[in-house]
Amino acid sequence: MDAAELARIILSFVAIVGVGWLLRRFGVLKAEDARPINNVIIYAGLPAMIFRAVYNASLDRQLLGIAAVAWVCFIAIAALAWLACSALKLPRVVCGGFVLAAALGNTGYIGYPISQAVLGDAGLVQAIFYDVFGTVAALLFVGLFIAERFGSSGERPINPIREALAFPAVIALFAGLLLQQVAVPTSVSNAIDALATLVVPLIMISVGISLRLGTLREHALPLGALALLRLAVAPAVAWGVGSFVLKDPAALRLVVLEAGVPSMMLTLVIGARFRLDTDFIASAILVTTVASIATIPLWQVLVS
Repeated sequence: MDAAELARIILSFVAIVGVGWLLRRFGVLKAEDARPINNVIIYAGLPAMIFRAVYNASLDRQLLGIAAVAWVCFIAIAALAWLACSALKLPRVVCGGFVLAAALGNTGYIGYPISQAVLGDAGLVQAIFYDVFGTVAALLFVGLFIAERFGSSGERPINPIREALAFPAVIALFAGLLLQQVAVPTSVSNAIDALATLVVPLIMISVGISLRLGTLREHALPLGALALLRLAVAPAVAWGVGSFVLKDPAALRLVVLEAGVPSMMLTLVIGARFRLDTDFIASAILVTTVASIATIPLWQVLVS
């Protein structure tokens, strides 16, 4: 796949974000409408997507190395993002969103289709492991602690460990592993597929609804620093670590690709849950997604 084709894939995602923004701009939807949309994603679409991915995945030792690279990238970028927050003197609710959006990439919704297009079905399986056992696991078992630490859980105190274990995506992950040898009826499989296809457009619509263009001007410097960490430093870390951990050049390309995707769209949902600055998170998702039209193809040229 050439750089132009990669750019076209990412542009299609940006276009759906624009649809959400226009729906809000013309009064069809309101900012508060993002909440029920996010609930559909969390409790229906995302579990279906995770179950489908894990249920169909084949396991091998190299996949563990790919997940390990994902964790190293997450820890390194989260630490650098926290230092950047301190240097920029960001408010707590902005800092929490900054760390999550910098450290967690959109390794599923953008990573899956690009990985499959660039590296075929083998690349898709590797992307699933980077995403599920790297990014998603980091979000659920560390990201929730970060969100709770910098935000607010509302009236009811939140136990992040309990939240992680009860999170529908985690339940779906373990269900997918446990049921790999069990035949799923076609009607159930079709329903799961239908729910999984809702996730990408719904999250992008939610981002568009939540987006305030004024935030781009208000937080220009933090957004620039975040984009640098997410799109330049993270893939560089993956390249360095992956060169020692992975023997397969295609696997190295995969981890660099996944590490360099834009900010994870699910961070907007988590940010809303813990009352972080969702305007900032939505802006971070938009900025990094637009910029990745150039950076993802560039990294693939460099590492190939």
